[in-house]
Amino acid sequence: MEDFVLKRLIINKLIEWKNRKDRKSLVLKGVRQCGKTYILNEFGKENYNEIAYFNFEGNPALAERFEQDLDPVRIIMELGILNGKPIKPKTTLVIFDEIQFCNKALTSLKYFCERTPEYHIVCAGSLLEITLSKPLSFPVGKVDFLTLRPMSFNEFLLANNEEMLTSYLDKLNITSAIPQMFAAKLITLLKTYFITGGMPEAVAKWIETKSVSEVERVQDAILNSYELDFAKHAPSMDFPKLLLIWESIPGQLAKENGKFIYGHVKEGARAKEFEDAMQWLISAGMVYKVCKVEKPFIPLSAYAEQGYFKLYMSDIGLLRRMSRLPASSIYEDSLHYKEFKGALTENYVLCELVNPLGDVPFYWKSGNTAEVDFIVQLSEKIIPVEVKSSTNVKARSLSVYRQKYKPDISIRVSMLNIHRDNDLLNIPLYMLWNLEGLIKVI
Repeated sequence: MEDFVLKRLIINKLIEWKNRKDRKSLVLKGVRQCGKTYILNEFGKENYNEIAYFNFEGNPALAERFEQDLDPVRIIMELGILNGKPIKPKTTLVIFDEIQFCNKALTSLKYFCERTPEYHIVCAGSLLEITLSKPLSFPVGKVDFLTLRPMSFNEFLLANNEEMLTSYLDKLNITSAIPQMFAAKLITLLKTYFITGGMPEAVAKWIETKSVSEVERVQDAILNSYELDFAKHAPSMDFPKLLLIWESIPGQLAKENGKFIYGHVKEGARAKEFEDAMQWLISAGMVYKVCKVEKPFIPLSAYAEQGYFKLYMSDIGLLRRMSRLPASSIYEDSLHYKEFKGALTENYVLCELVNPLGDVPFYWKSGNTAEVDFIVQLSEKIIPVEVKSSTNVKARSLSVYRQKYKPDISIRVSMLNIHRDNDLLNIPLYMLWNLEGLIKVI
């Protein structure tokens, strides 16, 4: 990644934060190795005169700066000495990395907000969400938050120097078919994205080498580091349960159970036994919990059944690698890949929905008769989203839902070209990032 810049769309939100008059210190959350430190440094290079970078992991001399008291004036002066140059308000970006290793540094953000708001401070850390979920003196209401996730397909295209293509797609409306030569190119790129996923290091390795084996080497290292995190940071009693849940996810998705089944994690397992371990994975950003709603009414969260859910992974590249699905199966549309193709596509669609919306959607199930993959709330609209992995788009469940609830808009995501059939919109899998833009024109 040193030789080129991976463009991340969150940079626009970081610039908005910089320019806000009521700006507070910023906490950037996100799953481990999704590029938080990288993007903060790129943001600093492009928008500030100086960067003052401090990493709290294994750095007791840095933590000591917060032990005496939490006076922000003194702390800034001493940090400037550590940095070798003064930290200036407005023109120096202060980066606190791995801040979860110093609770008092987290607490100090309150005093930076109240007494020295002219300093621009951003914070990041692996498993920061785990730390924030613990009871400690955290500056509630005194910080701003943003969440960085693995790279979306849109960002993957940008990383592959397809700016003109993404700009062209952004300008299309629901009545404009995509020319076949562009569609064919996008399908190939999407298959590659199914292989690499959105972890920045994996994407960068693909761009550098075009080698699937090199990408998989990076993915294996990330997966190994996740399991080390389980052992290092999770409560010791939860460690074996975390591993069991984590390793069961590909199989649970492939079986199309309709919900997560604890008995498939461990024979005879009960929800109560695994709840804490599962919440750890959710808080760490490694998995998404998609709950069922039986009635798709506003607000969806009020109608969610927390005990009836599916678990998806935060990155399809890691899901594909954990499943040991060969890249050739995806490129060649192997018959042996047909069964798992739906699960991988569902996981992709979920990640693409979470990226722009910020919230995890729900799914709808009516007894054993019908099930719609995702239910999304956009402002006052409740939108059903049916996922199809190919051009076979028969969707009985979506028809049942539409007859029952008569939504203004229904979405079918597939490999078909973009088109509209009254209130049913067919959006290609490779254009899902522009969901809100396509709906706005209706």
